[in-house]
Amino acid sequence: MPALGTPPTPSAPRGLGVWLLAARPRTLPVAVAPVLLGTALALAEGSARALPAAAALLGALLLQIGANFANDLFDAEKGADGDDRIGPPRALQLGLISAGTMRRAIACTFGAAALVGVYLVFVGGWPIVAIGIAAIAAGLAYTGGPFPFGYRGLGDVAVFVFFGPVAVAGTHYVQALSPSWLALAASLPTGALATAILVVNNLRDIDSDGRVGKRTLAVRIGPRATRIEYAGLLVFAYALVPNFWLLGVASAWVALPLLTLPWGIQLVRRIAASSDGPALNRALADTARLTLAFSLLFAIGWLV
Repeated sequence: MPALGTPPTPSAPRGLGVWLLAARPRTLPVAVAPVLLGTALALAEGSARALPAAAALLGALLLQIGANFANDLFDAEKGADGDDRIGPPRALQLGLISAGTMRRAIACTFGAAALVGVYLVFVGGWPIVAIGIAAIAAGLAYTGGPFPFGYRGLGDVAVFVFFGPVAVAGTHYVQALSPSWLALAASLPTGALATAILVVNNLRDIDSDGRVGKRTLAVRIGPRATRIEYAGLLVFAYALVPNFWLLGVASAWVALPLLTLPWGIQLVRRIAASSDGPALNRALADTARLTLAFSLLFAIGWLV
Protein backbone atom coordinates (compact mmCIF):
# COMPACT_ATOMS: atom_id res chain seq x y z
CA MET A 1 0.00 0.00 0.00
CA PRO A 2 1.43 3.43 -0.84
CA ALA A 3 2.35 5.67 2.05
CA LEU A 4 0.05 8.47 3.07
CA GLY A 5 1.00 12.04 2.25
CA THR A 6 2.74 13.85 -0.55
CA PRO A 7 5.20 12.08 -2.85
CA PRO A 8 8.91 12.41 -2.16
CA THR A 9 10.78 15.29 -3.67
CA PRO A 10 14.18 14.99 -5.37
CA SER A 11 15.80 16.41 -2.23
CA ALA A 12 14.06 13.95 0.09
CA PRO A 13 16.32 11.68 2.17
CA ARG A 14 17.12 8.20 0.91
CA GLY A 15 18.06 4.91 2.51
CA LEU A 16 19.26 5.29 6.08
CA GLY A 17 18.38 8.98 5.98
CA VAL A 18 14.70 8.06 5.71
CA TRP A 19 14.87 6.06 8.93
CA LEU A 20 16.83 8.78 10.68
CA LEU A 21 14.04 11.17 9.72
CA ALA A 22 11.43 8.78 11.13
CA ALA A 23 13.43 8.17 14.31
CA ARG A 24 13.44 11.92 15.08
CA PRO A 25 16.95 12.16 16.59
CA ARG A 26 16.22 15.59 18.05
CA THR A 27 13.81 13.94 20.49
CA LEU A 28 16.28 11.33 21.73
CA PRO A 29 17.88 13.49 24.46
CA VAL A 30 14.62 13.15 26.37
CA ALA A 31 15.28 9.38 26.56
CA VAL A 32 18.92 9.79 27.57
CA ALA A 33 18.42 12.42 30.30
CA PRO A 34 16.51 10.33 32.88
CA VAL A 35 18.87 7.36 32.47
CA LEU A 36 21.85 9.62 33.19
CA LEU A 37 20.17 10.91 36.32
CA GLY A 38 19.05 7.51 37.58
CA THR A 39 22.55 6.10 37.07
CA ALA A 40 24.13 9.06 38.86
CA LEU A 41 21.85 8.50 41.86
CA ALA A 42 22.86 4.84 41.96
CA LEU A 43 26.53 5.76 41.60
CA ALA A 44 26.28 8.33 44.40
CA GLU A 45 25.10 5.64 46.82
CA GLY A 46 27.60 3.06 45.60
CA SER A 47 25.14 0.76 43.86
CA ALA A 48 25.76 1.56 40.17
CA ARG A 49 26.17 -1.35 37.76
CA ALA A 50 27.48 -0.79 34.25
CA LEU A 51 25.58 -3.45 32.30
CA PRO A 52 22.11 -2.70 33.74
CA ALA A 53 22.76 1.02 33.19
CA ALA A 54 23.76 0.41 29.56
CA ALA A 55 20.72 -1.82 29.04
CA ALA A 56 18.44 0.82 30.55
CA LEU A 57 19.87 3.41 28.14
CA LEU A 58 19.49 1.13 25.11
CA GLY A 59 15.96 0.20 26.14
CA ALA A 60 14.99 3.84 26.63
CA LEU A 61 16.30 4.78 23.18
CA LEU A 62 14.49 1.87 21.51
CA LEU A 63 11.24 2.75 23.27
CA GLN A 64 11.53 6.38 22.18
CA ILE A 65 12.30 5.46 18.57
CA GLY A 66 9.46 2.93 18.55
CA ALA A 67 7.07 5.56 19.89
CA ASN A 68 8.25 8.01 17.21
CA PHE A 69 7.64 5.41 14.50
CA ALA A 70 4.16 4.70 15.90
CA ASN A 71 3.38 8.41 16.08
CA ASP A 72 4.47 8.82 12.44
CA LEU A 73 2.18 5.99 11.36
CA PHE A 74 -0.94 6.74 13.39
CA ASP A 75 -0.85 10.51 12.89
CA ALA A 76 -0.56 10.01 9.14
CA GLU A 77 -3.46 7.56 9.11
CA LYS A 78 -5.62 9.92 11.17
CA GLY A 79 -4.77 12.92 9.00
CA ALA A 80 -2.88 14.83 11.69
CA ASP A 81 0.24 14.91 9.46
CA GLY A 82 -1.34 16.42 6.38
CA ASP A 83 -0.08 18.76 3.71
CA ASP A 84 -0.66 21.72 6.04
CA ARG A 85 1.83 20.43 8.59
CA ILE A 86 4.22 23.15 9.81
CA GLY A 87 6.48 20.89 11.85
CA PRO A 88 9.43 18.89 10.50
CA PRO A 89 8.48 16.53 7.67
CA ARG A 90 7.41 12.99 8.50
CA ALA A 91 8.37 9.87 6.58
CA LEU A 92 4.84 8.66 5.84
CA GLN A 93 3.65 12.18 5.12
CA LEU A 94 6.31 12.48 2.41
CA GLY A 95 5.58 9.01 1.03
CA LEU A 96 9.09 7.79 1.85
CA ILE A 97 7.92 4.74 3.83
CA SER A 98 4.78 2.67 3.33
CA ALA A 99 2.41 2.04 6.20
CA GLY A 100 3.13 -1.69 6.07
CA THR A 101 6.88 -1.14 6.28
CA MET A 102 6.43 1.24 9.19
CA ARG A 103 4.28 -1.32 11.03
CA ARG A 104 7.07 -3.87 10.67
CA ALA A 105 9.61 -1.32 11.89
CA ILE A 106 7.46 -0.60 14.94
CA ALA A 107 7.22 -4.31 15.72
CA CYS A 108 10.97 -4.81 15.32
CA THR A 109 11.89 -1.78 17.44
CA PHE A 110 9.54 -2.60 20.29
CA GLY A 111 10.58 -6.25 19.97
CA ALA A 112 14.22 -5.25 20.41
CA ALA A 113 13.23 -3.17 23.44
CA ALA A 114 11.44 -6.21 24.87
CA LEU A 115 14.58 -8.32 24.41
CA VAL A 116 16.58 -5.74 26.35
CA GLY A 117 13.79 -5.88 28.91
CA VAL A 118 14.28 -9.66 29.31
CA TYR A 119 17.80 -9.00 30.56
CA LEU A 120 16.56 -6.25 32.88
CA VAL A 121 13.88 -8.59 34.25
CA PHE A 122 16.63 -11.11 34.95
CA VAL A 123 18.48 -8.37 36.84
CA GLY A 124 15.63 -6.55 38.54
CA GLY A 125 12.82 -9.08 38.76
CA TRP A 126 9.14 -8.93 37.89
CA PRO A 127 8.59 -5.20 38.61
CA ILE A 128 10.48 -4.58 35.36
CA VAL A 129 7.88 -6.62 33.47
CA ALA A 130 5.16 -4.18 34.52
CA ILE A 131 7.30 -1.17 33.62
CA GLY A 132 8.21 -2.60 30.21
CA ILE A 133 4.67 -3.56 29.26
CA ALA A 134 3.37 -0.17 30.37
CA ALA A 135 6.08 1.67 28.41
CA ILE A 136 5.43 -0.23 25.17
CA ALA A 137 1.67 0.13 25.57
CA ALA A 138 2.05 3.87 26.15
CA GLY A 139 4.25 4.24 23.07
CA LEU A 140 1.57 2.60 20.93
CA ALA A 141 -1.46 4.14 22.63
CA TYR A 142 -0.21 7.72 22.49
CA THR A 143 -1.66 8.14 19.00
CA GLY A 144 -2.93 4.63 18.19
CA GLY A 145 -5.40 2.06 19.40
CA PRO A 146 -9.00 2.50 20.55
CA PHE A 147 -8.09 5.20 23.08
CA PRO A 148 -5.22 7.35 21.74
CA PHE A 149 -4.61 9.39 24.87
CA GLY A 150 -2.50 11.94 23.01
CA TYR A 151 -5.70 12.88 21.18
CA ARG A 152 -7.55 13.33 24.47
CA GLY A 153 -5.31 15.80 26.26
CA LEU A 154 -3.49 13.21 28.40
CA GLY A 155 -0.13 13.27 26.63
CA ASP A 156 1.41 15.79 29.01
CA VAL A 157 0.66 13.63 32.05
CA ALA A 158 1.98 10.49 30.35
CA VAL A 159 5.24 12.14 29.29
CA PHE A 160 5.79 13.52 32.80
CA VAL A 161 5.25 10.10 34.37
CA PHE A 162 7.25 7.99 31.92
CA PHE A 163 10.20 10.35 31.37
CA GLY A 164 10.29 11.38 35.01
CA PRO A 165 9.49 8.89 37.80
CA VAL A 166 9.31 5.73 35.67
CA ALA A 167 12.56 6.31 33.75
CA VAL A 168 14.69 7.77 36.55
CA ALA A 169 13.47 5.54 39.37
CA GLY A 170 13.42 2.52 37.04
CA THR A 171 17.03 3.11 35.98
CA HIS A 172 18.03 3.47 39.63
CA TYR A 173 16.10 0.33 40.59
CA VAL A 174 17.76 -2.03 38.07
CA GLN A 175 21.11 -1.06 39.58
CA ALA A 176 20.34 -0.63 43.29
CA LEU A 177 17.65 -3.36 43.31
CA SER A 178 15.60 -1.40 45.84
CA PRO A 179 13.01 1.37 45.44
CA SER A 180 14.08 4.90 46.33
CA TRP A 181 11.91 7.82 47.34
CA LEU A 182 14.89 10.07 46.64
CA ALA A 183 15.06 8.84 43.04
CA LEU A 184 11.34 9.53 42.65
CA ALA A 185 11.75 13.08 44.01
CA ALA A 186 14.83 13.75 41.88
CA SER A 187 12.95 12.60 38.78
CA LEU A 188 10.40 15.41 38.95
CA PRO A 189 12.51 18.19 37.33
CA THR A 190 13.46 15.90 34.44
CA GLY A 191 9.84 14.89 33.97
CA ALA A 192 8.81 18.53 33.89
CA LEU A 193 11.38 19.44 31.24
CA ALA A 194 10.47 16.41 29.11
CA THR A 195 6.86 17.54 29.25
CA ALA A 196 7.93 21.02 28.17
CA ILE A 197 9.26 19.49 24.94
CA LEU A 198 5.83 18.05 24.20
CA VAL A 199 4.20 21.38 25.07
CA VAL A 200 6.23 23.15 22.38
CA ASN A 201 5.34 20.43 19.89
CA ASN A 202 1.63 20.74 20.65
CA LEU A 203 1.74 24.54 20.62
CA ARG A 204 3.25 24.45 17.13
CA ASP A 205 0.59 22.02 15.88
CA ILE A 206 -2.37 23.57 17.68
CA ASP A 207 -4.21 24.64 14.50
CA SER A 208 -3.62 21.50 12.43
CA ASP A 209 -4.38 19.24 15.41
CA GLY A 210 -7.61 21.07 16.11
CA ARG A 211 -8.77 20.68 12.50
CA VAL A 212 -8.47 16.87 12.59
CA GLY A 213 -9.90 16.41 16.08
CA LYS A 214 -6.60 15.78 17.87
CA ARG A 215 -7.61 17.31 21.20
CA THR A 216 -4.23 17.77 22.83
CA LEU A 217 -4.06 19.78 26.01
CA ALA A 218 -2.80 22.71 23.94
CA VAL A 219 -5.90 22.53 21.72
CA ARG A 220 -8.13 22.36 24.79
CA ILE A 221 -6.62 25.29 26.72
CA GLY A 222 -5.44 27.49 23.83
CA PRO A 223 -2.07 29.02 22.87
CA ARG A 224 -1.84 31.57 25.70
CA ALA A 225 -2.41 29.02 28.46
CA THR A 226 -0.07 26.59 26.68
CA ARG A 227 2.72 29.16 26.81
CA ILE A 228 1.99 29.65 30.52
CA GLU A 229 2.15 25.87 30.99
CA TYR A 230 5.59 25.82 29.34
CA ALA A 231 6.88 28.58 31.61
CA GLY A 232 5.36 26.87 34.66
CA LEU A 233 7.10 23.58 33.89
CA LEU A 234 10.49 25.31 33.66
CA VAL A 235 9.85 27.29 36.85
CA PHE A 236 8.90 24.06 38.64
CA ALA A 237 12.08 22.29 37.50
CA TYR A 238 14.43 25.11 38.49
CA ALA A 239 12.65 25.84 41.79
CA LEU A 240 12.79 22.21 42.92
CA VAL A 241 16.50 21.59 42.41
CA PRO A 242 17.94 23.70 45.29
CA ASN A 243 15.56 22.07 47.76
CA PHE A 244 17.55 18.86 47.79
CA TRP A 245 20.44 20.86 49.28
CA LEU A 246 18.20 22.91 51.58
CA LEU A 247 16.65 19.70 52.93
CA GLY A 248 20.10 18.24 53.58
CA VAL A 249 19.85 15.25 51.24
CA ALA A 250 22.57 16.49 48.85
CA SER A 251 25.42 18.97 48.72
CA ALA A 252 25.10 22.46 47.27
CA TRP A 253 26.53 21.08 44.02
CA VAL A 254 23.11 19.59 43.30
CA ALA A 255 22.09 23.11 42.29
CA LEU A 256 24.43 22.99 39.26
CA PRO A 257 21.45 22.95 36.84
CA LEU A 258 20.84 26.58 37.81
CA LEU A 259 23.75 27.39 35.49
CA THR A 260 21.31 26.76 32.64
CA LEU A 261 18.72 29.17 34.05
CA PRO A 262 19.58 32.00 31.59
CA TRP A 263 19.02 29.52 28.77
CA GLY A 264 15.67 28.54 30.26
CA ILE A 265 14.60 32.19 30.63
CA GLN A 266 15.58 32.85 27.03
CA LEU A 267 13.47 29.89 25.89
CA VAL A 268 10.43 31.08 27.84
CA ARG A 269 10.74 34.46 26.15
CA ARG A 270 11.14 32.87 22.73
CA ILE A 271 8.08 30.68 23.24
CA ALA A 272 6.09 33.71 24.37
CA ALA A 273 7.05 35.62 21.23
CA SER A 274 7.01 32.80 18.65
CA SER A 275 4.01 31.78 16.62
CA ASP A 276 5.45 30.45 13.34
CA GLY A 277 6.46 26.85 12.75
CA PRO A 278 10.20 27.24 12.08
CA ALA A 279 10.73 29.31 15.24
CA LEU A 280 8.85 26.77 17.36
CA ASN A 281 10.74 23.90 15.71
CA ARG A 282 14.00 25.51 16.82
CA ALA A 283 12.60 26.13 20.29
CA LEU A 284 11.55 22.48 20.53
CA ALA A 285 15.06 21.28 19.63
CA ASP A 286 16.59 23.74 22.10
CA THR A 287 14.23 22.58 24.85
CA ALA A 288 15.42 19.01 24.25
CA ARG A 289 19.03 20.19 24.50
CA LEU A 290 18.21 22.11 27.67
CA THR A 291 16.66 18.98 29.17
CA LEU A 292 19.82 17.00 28.47
CA ALA A 293 22.15 19.72 29.78
CA PHE A 294 20.02 20.27 32.90
CA SER A 295 19.90 16.54 33.65
CA LEU A 296 23.62 16.09 33.04
CA LEU A 297 24.47 18.90 35.47
CA PHE A 298 21.93 17.53 37.95
CA ALA A 299 23.59 14.12 37.69
CA ILE A 300 27.04 15.64 38.24
CA GLY A 301 25.70 17.53 41.23
CA TRP A 302 24.65 14.29 42.92
CA LEU A 303 28.11 12.83 42.35
CA VAL A 304 30.27 15.70 43.63
